[in-house]
Amino acid sequence: MENYLVSARKYRPSTFDSVVGQKALTLTLRNAIATNKLAHAYLFCGSRGVGKTSCARIFAKTINCQHPTPDGNPCNECDSCRAFNEGRSLNIVELDAASNNSVDDIRSLTEQVQVLPTNGKYRVFIIDEVHMLSSSAFNAFLKTLEEPPGYVIFILATTEKHKILPTILSRCQIYDFNRITVADMVDHLEYVARQEGYTTERQALNVIASKADGAMRDALSIFDQVAASSRGNITYRQTIDNLNVLDESYYTRLMEAFITANVPQALLIYKEIRDKGFDSHFFINGLASFLRDLMMAQTPVTLEMLDAEVDVKQKMVELAAKCPPQFFYAAMSLCNDADLNYRQASNKNFLVELLLIKLCQLQSPSQNFSDDGEGQLKPIVADKTAAAAPQPAPKAAPAPQPSPVQHPRPATPPPAPAPAPQPAARRKTTLMSGGPSLRDLKKTPQQAETHTAAAVTRRTGSYTVEQVLKAWQDYMTNHPTEQVLVNTMRASLPVKISGDTFRITVENHAQTNLMSARMPELLAFLRDSLSNDLITIEIAENHDAGSPHTWNDRELLHHIMQQNPAIRDLVDSFKLTL
Repeated sequence: MENYLVSARKYRPSTFDSVVGQKALTLTLRNAIATNKLAHAYLFCGSRGVGKTSCARIFAKTINCQHPTPDGNPCNECDSCRAFNEGRSLNIVELDAASNNSVDDIRSLTEQVQVLPTNGKYRVFIIDEVHMLSSSAFNAFLKTLEEPPGYVIFILATTEKHKILPTILSRCQIYDFNRITVADMVDHLEYVARQEGYTTERQALNVIASKADGAMRDALSIFDQVAASSRGNITYRQTIDNLNVLDESYYTRLMEAFITANVPQALLIYKEIRDKGFDSHFFINGLASFLRDLMMAQTPVTLEMLDAEVDVKQKMVELAAKCPPQFFYAAMSLCNDADLNYRQASNKNFLVELLLIKLCQLQSPSQNFSDDGEGQLKPIVADKTAAAAPQPAPKAAPAPQPSPVQHPRPATPPPAPAPAPQPAARRKTTLMSGGPSLRDLKKTPQQAETHTAAAVTRRTGSYTVEQVLKAWQDYMTNHPTEQVLVNTMRASLPVKISGDTFRITVENHAQTNLMSARMPELLAFLRDSLSNDLITIEIAENHDAGSPHTWNDRELLHHIMQQNPAIRDLVDSFKLTL
């Protein structure tokens, strides 16, 4: 019986054509071989599982191949290629720097550099995880790396280029490997499945590729796991069950609940997720990522930032079109706050449920979307059909019976009797209680619901500018850990423009985005503190010289000297400096 070999090893690339997702890079290497323009040192950089070591081995085999193909691939038939494939080539030396990172290991390597190649033109030294070498080992390696013999080529591979000394980087040609896209992974997994005789669903392979996070090796390992569990019948349902992945249909259903402000439905979906054993913190992060992807799907330019297949992108475009951009800004901000507060929350389920309720209310009238007020909560109604049912119409008064005696028609009709005046106080009470009026009886259920919502009384309490500034300070006090927000608010105090409208002036676009994202929560706090729902805040960006709040010491001193000549004379007389 033949020993089982995992797919990551069995289907490891043996030619440049079989490398997944690195077409531009492999083309460059093949051209260098074809034109015989080989550097003495290469550095392959990239995240795990993207093909760095595989490309190094193919490159080493190809430059020693006696009969390379016209497209720059090894023939895999000559003595040199067969020796490499069978693991007995003396011309290719591999060193794992993670476990051989001392000065003695590098000295042993430099001694091997002096040995001439056998059955080939070059000796190739592949050093994997080179960033793990110690500083002394790097220094011992410098001279050999800079001026090796003409038959020696070094190929260094690393996942953390920033840890390598600049003196090493300057001696190498650097190649940056891309993360492998989901589409490329799915195509390769389909090829492996055909070779193994498995039946697959493309949606299931898409889940595996997404789980691998850009690493082909990880994708093949997950693929083997799912194939073993399903006995070669890889379906979407078995894949998400085996990998304990939260089905994206949950997030799609939640979005529908957010759009329709259906709080009970959102809470029930969260209960389903919890009952399946998913961690609530994992759910928050997954929801945040889903909202981010939807925001990217709103415009064709940012759609390219989604690493997904075409059909998945199209579904996200259709769903994202149902919400304005402001919804996603505020929703992601709420998810981020929930993520930061999760560890400190004593009741974590309550924190998530509160998050879902807030997300459901984001589509209510607010300062960002309309001029009807901020944060008006929609009622939690289990059965909207019953709630919107029209009131039964009152019985009409009986029509007057005609007189048996026919009278001649008068020349002019008598004036209609004036309607009895309604007391003003009673009309106001009707609006407050939400009872139907005669005009409401003629409205459709949808119009009646809109009229009832508009009839909600809005708070109009009086306040002073000083009270506004105090509430502004109270909000900063309640968020002591958010230094960027607090500093921005401290430097941008609200100024009254007219009526209940205030304006704040920020210094840059980043502060504009920050305050726009926090404005719904900030306005709700101010309105509750001052009992006035009419307060609005405009955000203006300062395009002139810096605000006095942002002046440094020199700018402040210069301003004082300009305003007060005596101060300038004092500074000049005593030659004062900062």
